[in-house]
Amino acid sequence: MPENPSERQKDRPQDRSQDRARAALPEELATLIHDPSPEVLRAVLDNPSLDEELLCLLLQRRDLSSEMLEEVGRRRQFLKSQRVKRLLALHPHTPRLISLRFLRDLYLMDLVQVTLTPGVPAELRRNAEDQVIARLPQLPLGQKITLARRGPGRVAGALLAEGHTNILEVVLNNANLTEAQVLKALARDKVTPNVVRGVSQHPKWSHTYNVRLALVRHPATSLSTVLSYLPELTVSDLRELVAPGIVREALRKYLQAEIHRRLQNRGRV
Repeated sequence: MPENPSERQKDRPQDRSQDRARAALPEELATLIHDPSPEVLRAVLDNPSLDEELLCLLLQRRDLSSEMLEEVGRRRQFLKSQRVKRLLALHPHTPRLISLRFLRDLYLMDLVQVTLTPGVPAELRRNAEDQVIARLPQLPLGQKITLARRGPGRVAGALLAEGHTNILEVVLNNANLTEAQVLKALARDKVTPNVVRGVSQHPKWSHTYNVRLALVRHPATSLSTVLSYLPELTVSDLRELVAPGIVREALRKYLQAEIHRRLQNRGRV
């Protein structure tokens, strides 16, 4: 009697490998998660002995295909784990829409990790930053201080703009805080005077030229601080500042006097 083709199909080595992967004990699974075959790896997902630890080890493989990652993301029993969601969101081969979906479910510090992880796509990083910033108003002070100390630049800028007294010094010392974020905070309509004061007294930001320009423009900056900055500003910037409506009227005479002094000094040379 001729051999049944379906029986020949069953005896293929690949099928036997998949059957083995579905039934393997945890000790063997620890080896199988490194198998190069996508079919074997999909069979591993069916194994009831696959626990969170082994699945996370599997997801740390940088060579996993997008199809394999999609398969993990479709299985609800795996998505009870925050570690699994984080690894799926951060994996370089996870399809974009799936990564964005998992970001919404991550804890705060997991989102912060996404923002600070090298190689994360810009869209993913910005989305994570947006979510952290959106949660800031509800966060307790302790978490805000942690974010102020080591959060990404945009988050640090948002915390700076809040102007909380206990956060101000910490966030101004954040290595991720950029000049652009400091300028953005100073440009906000409702920025509090203590933010202006904190920036003007900071040993780094108070000596940054563009920040000084922003502080001179700001009505909450003290007159003594503004006057100390004027000798360092260029004549062209002073001329822009002296135009009507740029700075408070009481300050314009000092700007005009500084311009006059500079022009006189040039005439003596």
